[in-house]
Amino acid sequence: MNKHFRPRRSMLYVPGCNTRYLEKAKGLPADSVILDLGDPILIAAKEDSRRNVVNAVKQGGYGAREVVIRVNDLESPWGHEDIKAVAKIGADAILFTNIEGRDDVLTALEALDQAGGKDTPVMVMIESPLAVLHAEEIASASDRIACMIMATSDLISQMHAHSTKDRFPLLTSLSMVILAAKAYNRGVVDGINSHIKNMEAFEYACRLGRDMGFDGKSLVHPLQLTYANDAFTPKTAEVNTAREIISALSAANAAGRGTVVVNDRLVEHHHVKAAQRLLNLSEMIAKLESSYV
Repeated sequence: MNKHFRPRRSMLYVPGCNTRYLEKAKGLPADSVILDLGDPILIAAKEDSRRNVVNAVKQGGYGAREVVIRVNDLESPWGHEDIKAVAKIGADAILFTNIEGRDDVLTALEALDQAGGKDTPVMVMIESPLAVLHAEEIASASDRIACMIMATSDLISQMHAHSTKDRFPLLTSLSMVILAAKAYNRGVVDGINSHIKNMEAFEYACRLGRDMGFDGKSLVHPLQLTYANDAFTPKTAEVNTAREIISALSAANAAGRGTVVVNDRLVEHHHVKAAQRLLNLSEMIAKLESSYV
Protein backbone atom coordinates (compact mmCIF):
# COMPACT_ATOMS: atom_id res chain seq x y z
CA MET A 1 0.00 0.00 0.00
CA ASN A 2 1.18 3.51 -0.83
CA LYS A 3 2.95 5.07 2.17
CA HIS A 4 0.88 8.22 1.57
CA PHE A 5 -2.42 6.30 1.74
CA ARG A 6 -4.92 7.84 4.15
CA PRO A 7 -8.54 9.03 4.16
CA ARG A 8 -9.11 12.02 1.91
CA ARG A 9 -12.89 11.87 1.69
CA SER A 10 -13.06 15.63 2.16
CA MET A 11 -10.34 18.17 1.41
CA LEU A 12 -11.48 21.62 2.55
CA TYR A 13 -9.89 24.75 1.11
CA VAL A 14 -9.32 27.33 3.84
CA PRO A 15 -8.30 30.86 2.73
CA GLY A 16 -5.10 31.99 4.39
CA CYS A 17 -6.31 35.58 4.50
CA ASN A 18 -8.98 34.77 7.08
CA THR A 19 -7.64 33.90 10.53
CA ARG A 20 -11.14 33.06 11.79
CA TYR A 21 -11.53 30.40 9.11
CA LEU A 22 -8.05 29.02 9.82
CA GLU A 23 -9.04 28.62 13.46
CA LYS A 24 -12.51 27.25 12.70
CA ALA A 25 -11.03 24.53 10.45
CA LYS A 26 -9.41 22.98 13.52
CA GLY A 27 -12.83 21.84 14.69
CA LEU A 28 -14.39 20.74 11.40
CA PRO A 29 -14.80 17.07 10.36
CA ALA A 30 -12.57 17.40 7.30
CA ASP A 31 -10.09 14.65 6.53
CA SER A 32 -7.72 17.23 5.04
CA VAL A 33 -7.48 21.00 5.20
CA ILE A 34 -5.83 22.89 2.36
CA LEU A 35 -4.55 26.18 3.77
CA ASP A 36 -4.69 28.34 0.71
CA LEU A 37 -2.19 30.96 -0.44
CA GLY A 38 -3.14 30.68 -4.11
CA ASP A 39 -5.30 32.39 -6.71
CA PRO A 40 -8.38 33.08 -4.53
CA ILE A 41 -6.27 35.34 -2.29
CA LEU A 42 -6.19 38.99 -3.32
CA ILE A 43 -2.78 40.36 -4.25
CA ALA A 44 -2.91 42.86 -1.37
CA ALA A 45 -3.44 39.99 1.08
CA LYS A 46 -0.78 37.57 -0.21
CA GLU A 47 1.91 38.31 2.37
CA ASP A 48 -0.52 38.52 5.29
CA SER A 49 -1.99 35.19 4.22
CA ARG A 50 1.43 33.61 4.22
CA ARG A 51 2.11 34.83 7.74
CA ASN A 52 -1.31 33.66 8.89
CA VAL A 53 -0.81 30.16 7.54
CA VAL A 54 2.69 29.83 8.95
CA ASN A 55 1.43 30.91 12.37
CA ALA A 56 -1.57 28.58 12.20
CA VAL A 57 0.53 25.52 11.34
CA LYS A 58 3.15 26.31 13.96
CA GLN A 59 0.47 26.77 16.62
CA GLY A 60 -1.05 23.39 15.72
CA GLY A 61 -4.48 22.26 16.77
CA TYR A 62 -5.47 20.51 13.54
CA GLY A 63 -5.19 17.14 15.24
CA ALA A 64 -5.18 14.08 13.00
CA ARG A 65 -6.35 16.05 9.97
CA GLU A 66 -3.98 16.17 7.04
CA VAL A 67 -2.59 19.71 6.75
CA VAL A 68 -1.78 20.75 3.19
CA ILE A 69 -0.55 24.17 2.08
CA ARG A 70 -1.33 25.37 -1.42
CA VAL A 71 1.40 27.73 -2.59
CA ASN A 72 1.27 30.20 -5.43
CA ASP A 73 2.53 29.33 -8.90
CA LEU A 74 6.32 29.28 -8.97
CA GLU A 75 6.28 31.77 -11.83
CA SER A 76 4.28 34.26 -9.77
CA PRO A 77 5.91 36.93 -7.57
CA TRP A 78 4.97 34.92 -4.45
CA GLY A 79 5.62 31.26 -5.25
CA HIS A 80 9.24 30.88 -4.17
CA GLU A 81 8.75 33.03 -1.07
CA ASP A 82 5.76 30.85 -0.15
CA ILE A 83 7.90 27.73 -0.36
CA LYS A 84 10.70 29.24 1.70
CA ALA A 85 8.18 30.15 4.39
CA VAL A 86 6.32 26.83 4.59
CA ALA A 87 8.90 24.17 3.67
CA LYS A 88 9.97 23.40 7.24
CA ILE A 89 6.97 24.25 9.43
CA GLY A 90 5.50 20.76 9.64
CA ALA A 91 2.80 20.63 6.96
CA ASP A 92 1.88 17.14 5.79
CA ALA A 93 2.18 18.13 2.12
CA ILE A 94 2.69 21.11 -0.17
CA LEU A 95 0.21 21.53 -3.03
CA PHE A 96 1.60 22.91 -6.28
CA THR A 97 -0.58 24.55 -8.94
CA ASN A 98 -0.35 24.72 -12.73
CA ILE A 99 1.45 21.39 -13.04
CA GLU A 100 1.35 20.36 -16.69
CA GLY A 101 4.15 17.84 -17.08
CA ARG A 102 7.03 15.93 -15.53
CA ASP A 103 9.39 18.93 -15.66
CA ASP A 104 6.94 21.00 -13.63
CA VAL A 105 6.91 18.33 -10.92
CA LEU A 106 10.70 18.15 -10.82
CA THR A 107 10.99 21.95 -10.70
CA ALA A 108 8.56 22.09 -7.77
CA LEU A 109 10.46 19.37 -5.91
CA GLU A 110 13.77 21.13 -6.49
CA ALA A 111 12.41 24.39 -5.10
CA LEU A 112 10.99 22.60 -2.07
CA ASP A 113 14.24 20.73 -1.47
CA GLN A 114 16.31 23.90 -1.69
CA ALA A 115 14.03 25.50 0.90
CA GLY A 116 14.67 22.64 3.33
CA GLY A 117 11.61 20.48 2.62
CA LYS A 118 13.44 17.51 1.16
CA ASP A 119 11.33 14.90 2.97
CA THR A 120 8.00 16.70 2.53
CA PRO A 121 5.41 15.02 0.27
CA VAL A 122 3.78 17.03 -2.49
CA MET A 123 0.42 17.20 -4.17
CA VAL A 124 -0.25 18.44 -7.69
CA MET A 125 -3.23 20.22 -9.19
CA ILE A 126 -4.54 19.07 -12.54
CA GLU A 127 -6.30 22.09 -13.94
CA SER A 128 -5.71 22.34 -17.70
CA PRO A 129 -6.27 20.26 -20.83
CA LEU A 130 -2.50 19.85 -21.18
CA ALA A 131 -2.23 18.57 -17.61
CA VAL A 132 -4.94 15.99 -18.30
CA LEU A 133 -3.18 14.83 -21.47
CA HIS A 134 0.08 14.55 -19.48
CA ALA A 135 -1.52 12.92 -16.43
CA GLU A 136 0.51 9.71 -16.69
CA GLU A 137 3.75 11.66 -17.11
CA ILE A 138 2.89 13.72 -14.03
CA ALA A 139 1.85 10.73 -11.92
CA SER A 140 5.05 8.86 -12.71
CA ALA A 141 7.36 11.81 -12.01
CA SER A 142 8.02 11.09 -8.31
CA ASP A 143 7.01 8.82 -5.46
CA ARG A 144 6.75 11.94 -3.30
CA ILE A 145 3.44 12.72 -5.01
CA ALA A 146 0.87 11.89 -2.36
CA CYS A 147 -2.19 13.00 -4.29
CA MET A 148 -3.39 14.44 -7.58
CA ILE A 149 -6.20 16.98 -7.13
CA MET A 150 -8.54 17.98 -9.93
CA ALA A 151 -9.29 21.66 -10.45
CA THR A 152 -12.46 21.09 -12.42
CA SER A 153 -13.65 24.70 -12.46
CA ASP A 154 -10.42 25.77 -14.18
CA LEU A 155 -10.60 22.81 -16.53
CA ILE A 156 -14.20 23.56 -17.55
CA SER A 157 -13.23 27.17 -18.28
CA GLN A 158 -10.22 26.22 -20.37
CA MET A 159 -12.24 23.63 -22.29
CA HIS A 160 -14.93 26.25 -22.99
CA ALA A 161 -17.36 23.59 -21.82
CA HIS A 162 -20.54 23.82 -19.75
CA SER A 163 -20.93 22.68 -16.17
CA THR A 164 -23.75 20.12 -16.05
CA LYS A 165 -25.16 17.97 -13.26
CA ASP A 166 -24.21 14.74 -15.04
CA ARG A 167 -20.67 16.13 -15.53
CA PHE A 168 -20.66 14.74 -19.05
CA PRO A 169 -18.16 17.30 -20.44
CA LEU A 170 -15.63 16.25 -17.76
CA LEU A 171 -15.97 12.47 -17.70
CA THR A 172 -13.14 11.74 -20.14
CA SER A 173 -10.73 14.06 -18.32
CA LEU A 174 -11.68 12.70 -14.90
CA SER A 175 -11.19 9.13 -16.06
CA MET A 176 -7.79 9.86 -17.60
CA VAL A 177 -6.49 11.37 -14.37
CA ILE A 178 -7.95 8.58 -12.24
CA LEU A 179 -6.29 5.96 -14.46
CA ALA A 180 -2.92 7.72 -14.25
CA ALA A 181 -3.15 8.07 -10.47
CA LYS A 182 -4.16 4.45 -9.92
CA ALA A 183 -1.48 3.18 -12.31
CA TYR A 184 1.23 4.78 -10.15
CA ASN A 185 -0.49 4.29 -6.79
CA ARG A 186 -1.21 7.96 -6.13
CA GLY A 187 -4.17 9.38 -4.30
CA VAL A 188 -6.65 11.20 -6.52
CA VAL A 189 -9.32 13.68 -5.41
CA ASP A 190 -12.13 15.30 -7.37
CA GLY A 191 -12.53 19.05 -7.85
CA ILE A 192 -14.85 21.49 -6.14
CA ASN A 193 -18.46 22.34 -6.93
CA SER A 194 -18.74 26.10 -7.34
CA HIS A 195 -22.49 26.21 -6.65
CA ILE A 196 -22.11 25.87 -2.90
CA LYS A 197 -25.83 26.02 -2.09
CA ASN A 198 -26.85 23.28 -4.53
CA MET A 199 -26.40 20.31 -2.22
CA GLU A 200 -28.28 17.96 -4.52
CA ALA A 201 -25.74 18.53 -7.30
CA PHE A 202 -22.86 18.30 -4.84
CA GLU A 203 -24.05 14.99 -3.42
CA TYR A 204 -24.57 13.62 -6.92
CA ALA A 205 -21.04 14.68 -7.89
CA CYS A 206 -19.61 13.00 -4.76
CA ARG A 207 -21.31 9.69 -5.49
CA LEU A 208 -20.43 9.81 -9.18
CA GLY A 209 -16.80 10.55 -8.29
CA ARG A 210 -16.74 7.71 -5.77
CA ASP A 211 -18.11 5.26 -8.33
CA MET A 212 -15.51 6.41 -10.87
CA GLY A 213 -12.64 5.73 -8.46
CA PHE A 214 -11.86 9.04 -6.77
CA ASP A 215 -10.67 8.87 -3.16
CA GLY A 216 -12.57 11.97 -2.12
CA LYS A 217 -13.80 15.42 -2.99
CA SER A 218 -12.29 18.86 -2.56
CA LEU A 219 -14.70 21.51 -1.32
CA VAL A 220 -14.98 25.15 -0.37
CA HIS A 221 -17.72 25.26 2.28
CA PRO A 222 -18.13 23.38 5.58
CA LEU A 223 -21.78 22.60 4.75
CA GLN A 224 -20.50 20.24 2.05
CA LEU A 225 -18.44 18.14 4.47
CA THR A 226 -21.25 15.82 5.55
CA TYR A 227 -22.09 14.86 1.98
CA ALA A 228 -18.49 14.20 0.94
CA ASN A 229 -17.66 12.19 4.04
CA ASP A 230 -20.79 10.08 3.71
CA ALA A 231 -20.27 9.34 0.02
CA PHE A 232 -16.67 8.20 0.42
CA THR A 233 -17.09 6.25 3.66
CA PRO A 234 -17.30 2.45 3.20
CA LYS A 235 -20.72 1.31 4.33
CA THR A 236 -21.25 -1.42 6.94
CA ALA A 237 -22.48 -3.86 4.30
CA GLU A 238 -19.37 -3.22 2.18
CA VAL A 239 -17.09 -3.78 5.17
CA ASN A 240 -18.86 -7.04 6.05
CA THR A 241 -18.64 -8.24 2.46
CA ALA A 242 -14.93 -7.37 2.35
CA ARG A 243 -14.29 -9.51 5.42
CA GLU A 244 -16.33 -12.34 3.92
CA ILE A 245 -14.37 -12.19 0.66
CA ILE A 246 -11.03 -12.42 2.46
CA SER A 247 -12.17 -15.30 4.66
CA ALA A 248 -13.91 -17.25 1.89
CA LEU A 249 -11.04 -17.08 -0.58
CA SER A 250 -8.52 -17.99 2.12
CA ALA A 251 -10.58 -21.10 2.88
CA ALA A 252 -10.91 -21.88 -0.82
CA ASN A 253 -7.17 -21.56 -1.36
CA ALA A 254 -6.52 -23.88 1.58
CA ALA A 255 -8.81 -26.41 -0.10
CA GLY A 256 -6.90 -26.12 -3.37
CA ARG A 257 -9.28 -23.78 -5.22
CA GLY A 258 -8.29 -20.45 -6.73
CA THR A 259 -11.77 -18.94 -6.77
CA VAL A 260 -14.90 -18.91 -4.66
CA VAL A 261 -18.44 -17.54 -4.94
CA VAL A 262 -19.49 -14.93 -2.37
CA ASN A 263 -23.01 -13.47 -2.54
CA ASP A 264 -23.45 -14.88 -6.07
CA ARG A 265 -20.24 -13.17 -7.19
CA LEU A 266 -17.11 -14.93 -8.41
CA VAL A 267 -14.18 -13.87 -6.21
CA GLU A 268 -10.50 -14.02 -7.21
CA HIS A 269 -7.25 -12.75 -5.73
CA HIS A 270 -7.64 -9.17 -6.99
CA HIS A 271 -10.92 -8.94 -5.09
CA VAL A 272 -9.05 -9.76 -1.89
CA LYS A 273 -6.60 -6.92 -2.48
CA ALA A 274 -9.47 -4.49 -3.00
CA ALA A 275 -11.26 -5.83 0.07
CA GLN A 276 -8.18 -5.41 2.24
CA ARG A 277 -7.73 -1.84 1.02
CA LEU A 278 -11.35 -1.08 1.91
CA LEU A 279 -10.90 -2.55 5.41
CA ASN A 280 -7.72 -0.53 5.95
CA LEU A 281 -9.51 2.62 4.82
CA SER A 282 -12.48 1.91 7.07
CA GLU A 283 -10.20 1.46 10.08
CA MET A 284 -8.31 4.68 9.29
CA ILE A 285 -11.58 6.60 9.00
CA ALA A 286 -12.82 5.25 12.33
CA LYS A 287 -9.58 6.28 14.01
CA LEU A 288 -9.67 9.72 12.40
CA GLU A 289 -13.28 10.36 13.36
CA SER A 290 -12.66 9.25 16.94
CA SER A 291 -10.11 12.06 17.23
CA TYR A 292 -12.80 14.66 16.45
CA VAL A 293 -14.68 13.87 19.66
